[in-house]
Amino acid sequence: MNTITLLQPDDWHVHLRDGLALKRTVPDLARQFSRAICMPNLVPPVKTVDEALAYREQIMAHAPEGVNFDPRMVLYFTDYTSPEEVKKIKDSEYVNAIKLYPAGATTNSDNGVSDIRKVYAVIEQLEKYQVPLLLHGEVTHNHVDIFDREKRFLDEVLSPLLKQFPALKVVLEHITTSEAAHFVLEQDRNVAATITPQHLLFNRNDMLVGGIKPHFYCLPILKRQTHQQTLLEVATSGNPKFFLGTDSAPHSKNAKENACGCAGCYSAPTAIELYAQAFDQIGRIERLEGFASMFGADFYGLPRNTQTITLIKEPQVIPASLEYLENEQIIPLYAGQTIQWRKV
Repeated sequence: MNTITLLQPDDWHVHLRDGLALKRTVPDLARQFSRAICMPNLVPPVKTVDEALAYREQIMAHAPEGVNFDPRMVLYFTDYTSPEEVKKIKDSEYVNAIKLYPAGATTNSDNGVSDIRKVYAVIEQLEKYQVPLLLHGEVTHNHVDIFDREKRFLDEVLSPLLKQFPALKVVLEHITTSEAAHFVLEQDRNVAATITPQHLLFNRNDMLVGGIKPHFYCLPILKRQTHQQTLLEVATSGNPKFFLGTDSAPHSKNAKENACGCAGCYSAPTAIELYAQAFDQIGRIERLEGFASMFGADFYGLPRNTQTITLIKEPQVIPASLEYLENEQIIPLYAGQTIQWRKV
């Protein structure tokens, strides 16, 4: 198959930042995706529906003319989130979910939930109104090995949570392990997962062998090849519990190539082509449309897009760098490398 036409895809997990960063991030994403779940971990974080709508206006101010782009907003879950805010989410046209970061799990997560038991009153309302809870699924205890933090979250946090709230609608975001994939498979249809392009295309050898590659560093961190293979299997299986979420996260070159480099891969400019590469590598390119364009919309209860895009099998070189902020560069995922698909 050398050409494939898809319903316009959506990105159900992305970081756009704010301020000057939006000049780069919004056009890059809007040229790839129709809708996007926009992460709220700004400084300060987006904690209320009113703040989310104000952030959406900032994003829309940078959307390219003639491009149909619909950012969907998320609230940042803190120890102090009001249960009443959940009903406001349910009634909002553009706010679709709430995001739980365990405190300290990733970039700008210091205001995250310190103990999930503290916020059960809010979770009761999420279950009642069927508002999705988006989870960064890692524990953050210093004594837990970074490669084990996802599995420990499943065992110690998410399993008890779902026993307490069995009808809770959950997206386990950017899963990275076979344990997470199997956990999602074992749950009811109210539990789903997003998968990033980097976790389908790469594993920890790509990041570490022959020298540390800081632009492959993200959280949750890349895992063993066996986990990568399981993620490829479930992403390309046609199971509607798994759908596209890039977790594209911009950081300047200086912030990545640093003694304490930031976590995040910037995939937005060529994300759908990267997914096509992953699906095609195992001979399942025909399964891409469901993963990219259908299953996420269905889970969120939104209509599928009606416009289409076309990909052709034609080599393209990902740019070595992109302009970002003032006098800074951003290095996109797989920079300078050739991939085999191109969006036309």
